[in-house]
Formats: sequence, structure tokens, C-alpha cells
Amino acid sequence: MEKLVIEGGKQLFGEVNISGAKNAALPLIAACLLAPGVHVLHNVPELRDTKTILRLLESLGLTWEREGDTLKIDGTGLRHSEASYDLVKTMRASVLVLGPLLARLGRAKVSLPGGCAIGARPINFHLMGFEQLGVTCDIKNGYVDARIDGRMQGSTVYFDIPSVTGTENLLMAAVLAKGTTIIKNAAKEPEIGNLIDMLIAMGADIEGRDSDRLTIHGVEKLTAAESRIIPDRIEAGTYAIAVGATGGDAVIKNCNPSHLPSLLEKLRLAGIGVDISEKSIRITSPENKKSIQPVDITTMPYPGYPTDLQAQFMALMSMSNGLSVINETIFENRFMHVAELQRMGASIKVDGRIAMVKGLGGNRLTGAQVMATDLRASSSLVIAGLAATGRTDISRIYHLERGYEDMVGKLTGLGATVWKENE
Repeated sequence: MEKLVIEGGKQLFGEVNISGAKNAALPLIAACLLAPGVHVLHNVPELRDTKTILRLLESLGLTWEREGDTLKIDGTGLRHSEASYDLVKTMRASVLVLGPLLARLGRAKVSLPGGCAIGARPINFHLMGFEQLGVTCDIKNGYVDARIDGRMQGSTVYFDIPSVTGTENLLMAAVLAKGTTIIKNAAKEPEIGNLIDMLIAMGADIEGRDSDRLTIHGVEKLTAAESRIIPDRIEAGTYAIAVGATGGDAVIKNCNPSHLPSLLEKLRLAGIGVDISEKSIRITSPENKKSIQPVDITTMPYPGYPTDLQAQFMALMSMSNGLSVINETIFENRFMHVAELQRMGASIKVDGRIAMVKGLGGNRLTGAQVMATDLRASSSLVIAGLAATGRTDISRIYHLERGYEDMVGKLTGLGATVWKENE
């Protein structure tokens, strides 16, 4: 097992290119189950999670080939409807095959999902939506066993809380249902818009893109299509925070600044320079860390502050010159990075879903041996290690590799001293 080693204290300068979005690639890859023929996806990141879902598609009978960042996936050979525990246990997004399998085969047996241990993240919204479309769903022996005779029937589905994967799963199920399906209080993340664009390219009839009310008029069949994965807004935000935390000056390239409205405003409030163009963000830092201002954040569904950038912002706030309050409203167990940041000298107190961060007032964190507990916690420790004095060793970096493509190469390109070692 490998660990990440960082010699901290170096400012980040230069340019970094952002990869395709993990959280868009996974549903678009799953959507290839909906139709026979060769689907072509561009800007696909090379990640543990994308490799996992491709192995899952292979187990269902599909074939694929990769050239650079382009994937060609042949949906013709779909013959199985069961996604086993061995594949699903490491990645919650594996549940996204439920909708396409039901739409195309009328049955699906999928192990209850795993992934990061940041909260319960139940799939009850998915199952409730499927049942509204006439599907029978049973949970037994750790599997969701879903089935329907014939096609699903369009209906109205209301989510009490916007669910990203729930919205995506229902979209993929409803496109081949009879009649019209309406999803109310749908999630509005850019990744969902990316999926809608692909489904429309395949022949789906969907109204309401970028809104919380989606109307899907079912069609008889879909065809293979060509699509492009949007840039990863969470990766872009992570590097933007890292540049600010190290006092650097860098350009985040090949991104979409409009997908990060809340983060960019919070960075400005913290005293960090933000200059945006159509496809890039330049981050400039205060001359000294005493100029980093404390800023409160509350995680919210898009376009609010993303929960996937909460841990990274906490690392930045640990170096501010005052008290900031971080309120995590999305997941109930997403402060596991706090104990590791405290090992590096951060002053953080947690009360339920609220973390109070007393900044070090310009003083530096100190390098330490720390352990990654989930994907985004991993990146918060990287940011802390880059800004700290001395050496930081981060173990269990397989979490990091689930969502960040070539982080060592990208950080090295910005002037950081970082490498991998065997533990």
C-alpha cells in the first residue's frame, strides 16, 4: 500500500489543467447500458472509480476500449443484470446501474453500495422513485432486487431532499418508460445537466435542464451517442484552495468557473484574489497568511457551497486570523478529517454537524503522519501538508486516487515537493 509524502512550505505557482469530472463520468458511463451500439465519451478521467464502474459494465456483458481520455463503450452485449458485492462495495456510484438495467432489461440485482464512510447516504429515494414507476423493489441478503414486467409507467416523483444520484437514476429509468415522468425537487448539479445532454443525444425527450423540475417523456428506444464529460469542479476548487493556502499564484485551466459560484465568493471573502475567464481561474494570495480572513460556510445543494469542498476549506480556515464556523448539512459524518488536521496543529472543535475553526493567525501547521479517511478528507490533508512546515505522510491514499487524476504530477508541476512511497 502506498502513502503520499509532502515536504511542505512551498508556494504553488504556474498552471494546472483540470480533468473530466468524476461525478459526471460515472453516470454517463452507466448510461451506456441504455442502448446497444458504440457510445463515445471524451474527457474521461483515469481514476479508481472510473476503472471500477468499467469493470462493473464488463461483468454485465459490455466491452470497452480507451485511447487517451476517450472511451468507446459497446452496449450491445448486455446480458446480465446482477452487480456483485465485490465490485459495488468500493464505490457508492455503482448503484447508478439500477436505473439503466431496469429500463433495458426490466430487472436488476445490485449489491447495496459502499464507498466513503461519510454518512448513511441511503438509497431510499432511488427505490421510492422506481416504485412510483411500477417497479417492485426488495432488499434481501445485502442486495436490491428490483424487477418489472414490461416497461415502466411514467409517474410523478417528489424528493423530500434533492438527491444527485437519485435524480440521475430516475432520469435513466424514466427515459424508456411509457408516458411522462415528472421529478419534483430534483437536484440541479452541473453533472446532472451533463447526463441530460447525453440522454438527449441518445434520443431521450427531457425538459427542465438546470431546474428542480424535470419532465421526461418516455421513448420507445435509444441509440448510442457521443458525449463529453464536463470539467471537474471539485478538482478545480481543491487546487484553487491549495494555491490560496500556500500563498501562491496559479491559473486553474480547462475548468468552468460558473460551476463554482459559492466557493469563489468565499475565497474572495477570505482575502484571496480570484480572476475568472471563460475556462480558467487565476488565484492570487495575500502577501502573508495573516491576511487570510475567517469565513463561515454552510454546505448546501447546488448552487450552494458544495459538501465535497468542505474539508478543503476547513484546512484553509485553520490558517486564518480568526474564528470561522463550518456547518455540514449534507452528510452527518463528514468531519473525520478534523482529528487528522488537529495532529498537524489545527485548532478545531466539533459540536454535532458544526465545526468551529480557530485560525492560527498566520502561523504554520506542522507536518505529521496522518491517515486519509475518505476521498475529500484526503485532499484536505494534502492542502494542509502543502502549507505546513516539515514533512507530512498521508496513508491510505487509495481514497485520493478515487477522485483525483495524477495529483502528484499536477502538484509537482506547480512546484510542490510531493511523491509516493510504499508504506
